Amino acid sequence: MNTILLISIFTIMSYQMPTLPYANNVLEPVISQQTIDFHYGKHLQTYVNNINNLVVGTEFEGKTIEEIVAKAPNGAIFNNAGQVLNHTLYFLQFVPKQTKKEPTGKLAEAIVRDFGSFEKFKEEFTKESIALFGSGWTWLSSDKEGKLVITKEANGSNPLRAGLTPLLGFDVWEHAYYLDFQNRRADHIKELWTIIDWNVVESRMK
Repeated sequence: MNTILLISIFTIMSYQMPTLPYANNVLEPVISQQTIDFHYGKHLQTYVNNINNLVVGTEFEGKTIEEIVAKAPNGAIFNNAGQVLNHTLYFLQFVPKQTKKEPTGKLAEAIVRDFGSFEKFKEEFTKESIALFGSGWTWLSSDKEGKLVITKEANGSNPLRAGLTPLLGFDVWEHAYYLDFQNRRADHIKELWTIIDWNVVESRMK
């Protein structure tokens, strides 16, 4: 009985891979099955494995990924937790067939309020994603007052670090697109807009 209890506790406390809400080949040609197999199946799995090992015996053992990202000092624990959070949000924001090509409701209203129009927001977000030097992420987030902001995060960082709520994220590490677009980051960014599930993005607003 004690053994069963210990196994149960470990299972509950360990960090798990997010379950994709789609098959690994249905985002093609924007994101190929091969990219999903490597990016989700290998890169993200490595981050999940790493964070499960790294937190053992530390003050972050038993904390949520969000708590670790918000409070951990720069280093291996923060980097791996950040990438678990980043990739979870990233992979869950896609849909193989868009029911709407742009947001509606309160997200649409906030975008118009803070950027002027959806097209202006899309243009700025695309520009920032293309211009980010090296490896990292571009995020649309909301602050505590609900204002929307675009930030560029180096490596595995996340807007949560600055007290923001991440809503939409583009991964501009080369492994996110190199198998499909080689060095053509701009083409990859352009195509990502066609598979965003705006219902999921809006659901992240507080």
